[in-house]
Amino acid sequence: MLDKSLCRIGVFYDGSYFTYAQRYFYFDEKIGWLDFKPFHGFLETFIRSKEQGYTHYKVVYGAWFQGMYAGKQAEEKQLRTDRNLYHDLMHAGIDPKFMPMPQSGVNEKGADVALAIDAMQIGLEGNIDIAVLVTGDGDFVPLVRALMKQGVRVLAAHFDYKNDKHNAFINERLANVCNYTLNVNAMSKDKDFKANYKGLFRRADEAK
Repeated sequence: MLDKSLCRIGVFYDGSYFTYAQRYFYFDEKIGWLDFKPFHGFLETFIRSKEQGYTHYKVVYGAWFQGMYAGKQAEEKQLRTDRNLYHDLMHAGIDPKFMPMPQSGVNEKGADVALAIDAMQIGLEGNIDIAVLVTGDGDFVPLVRALMKQGVRVLAAHFDYKNDKHNAFINERLANVCNYTLNVNAMSKDKDFKANYKGLFRRADEAK
């Protein structure tokens, strides 16, 4: 008999996508540093509002996927940033899964594929009820469909903003195929979630 007491949530981070959002909130909006632990609590609260019938809602798995430069390719500032990120991920219980950046060029290779493989493995093993994809990338549509075939519901948690360096949004195909979508920015004006939204950020003087 299926245990309906705990809704098990897995969070799969498109690392570059989330990093751009952190920098936007900190440098552009000057709110603070978007923090992982309260973000997980926020996801649990949001999913509770959508998925009925469970007693508890808990992020039981988290993984971060991103390219990383070799030491000889990275500047000292980037090395410090990577170290701070690694500590934040460990403190939040998120498995850091970095892919080596190519020797030439700036584009990541393999991070999306690694995320998809990991999410499918966790889904196939029956370890989660909800998969949260922190991304807006339409390339993940086949992953969403494959997870749904295994009985895993999917939430796309995304950001919606534009500045002079980056334009964040969710691909329409991805939004349409997921069970749920969460526009994190929009929660600042949602009467049911705006208090939780404010708690997502470390104060500017606390951020790394």
